[in-house]
Amino acid sequence: MKVVIAGAGSVGASIARELVSHGHDVLLIDEKPESRARSELVGVEWFFGDACELTTLQEAGLGDADVVVSATGDDKVNLVVSLLAKSEFGIRRTVGRVNNPKNDWMFDDSWGVDVAVNTPRLMTALVEEAVEIGDVVRLLTLRTGETSMVEFTMPQDSPLVGRTLGSLRLPEECAVVALLRDESPLIPSPDDVLEGGDEVFFITAISAEPELRRSLRSGE
Repeated sequence: MKVVIAGAGSVGASIARELVSHGHDVLLIDEKPESRARSELVGVEWFFGDACELTTLQEAGLGDADVVVSATGDDKVNLVVSLLAKSEFGIRRTVGRVNNPKNDWMFDDSWGVDVAVNTPRLMTALVEEAVEIGDVVRLLTLRTGETSMVEFTMPQDSPLVGRTLGSLRLPEECAVVALLRDESPLIPSPDDVLEGGDEVFFITAISAEPELRRSLRSGE
């Protein structure tokens, strides 16, 4: 897979390093040539220029990318890059970094963003996921801002304990995608019997989250 990353700061460089270690082709676009030496990255292609300029993206060969990641520290830049990638180059998948949580609402398909990564919100979710038992915690907002991944930690006294996953009455726009038990991930099946302490992960429409929360809390 070919990935183009706009922004070679600490975040962009870290993403590039991980992707290269997983065998992907990575191109980093940055305005500052000195960022190349500073990053100490190996196996990464570079292109220097303003990623907000269409000509820069054309010369960098953005059209050959499978995924474009906008990882700069400027939300305006990340939005513009995502929009150009989607509208001008038809990139299949775009990921945008949200620096200011107040701007989160703009990172959707109207700006060409498929997945918005809001680091402060993600950290909050991970803190809540570690301490919240018996409530639905949103971990990630997925494509177009209409779908999310949420987690529910099963209380020991939940009325759902002892029931099978297949017996749960879930909203139509919701699906169980993973089960974590004793720190071991399990592929969920309708016959799995729920235990106290289980962490259940769902993909759900954001509009269906309240109904999912009511269902899991009540056990009905």
